[in-house]
This record gives sequence, structure tokens and C-alpha cells, in this order.
Amino acid sequence: MHSDNLWIDGTLYPDTGPPVVLHGLAEQVDFVARLCAAWDFGLLPNSDTVAEIRQARWREAVDACRLLTSPAYHLLRHWHGLAPLPYLGQQLAYIRDDPNLAYV
Repeated sequence: MHSDNLWIDGTLYPDTGPPVVLHGLAEQVDFVARLCAAWDFGLLPNSDTVAEIRQARWREAVDACRLLTSPAYHLLRHWHGLAPLPYLGQQLAYIRDDPNLAYV
């Protein structure tokens, strides 16, 4: 099935066919969770997906997702101006203690 919403990345749906459109908050939250999981694994989203997910209409879905172990999720919260939440993921010492991190 072809989607007019080309920003919907079909590779995020290996368990089912990708949706043509996302209906409602639950499907948006599912998309956010799939996107963040792939991104955290090193599969970068395409620019159309990033442009879409940064739209104000995604703010509620990003806030509802609460994927606190995901670095990508915390970036999405920042992009949407949402209050920071505690990061519950692994903190790697070689990154956390890198003195050059202050310049990134």
C-alpha cells in the first residue's frame, strides 16, 4: 500500500505492514516509540520524518510516550519544549566523563 505520508518510515514496522496514515494518539505514540527505538539503535530517521515529528501536532504524543531509557526520546522532548524527565538509560563513563563533551 502506498502512503501519501512519505515521512512514515515503513522500516519501523517490521512486525506489520506500515500504516498509510496514523489515526489518533495511540498510533502516534506507537510511531514515536518505534522511531526512538530505531534511532537509539543507530538507524537514523530521514529528514522528512524529522521535519514531521518536530511539528507542534506531535507534542502530545511525544509527552505521552514516556520512553525514559531512550536518548532519542529525550531529544524529542527538548525539541518540543517539554519539561525534562529523568533519563533512566545507561550512562557510559567514556562518554559521561569525556572532557570534550562540554564543547559539543
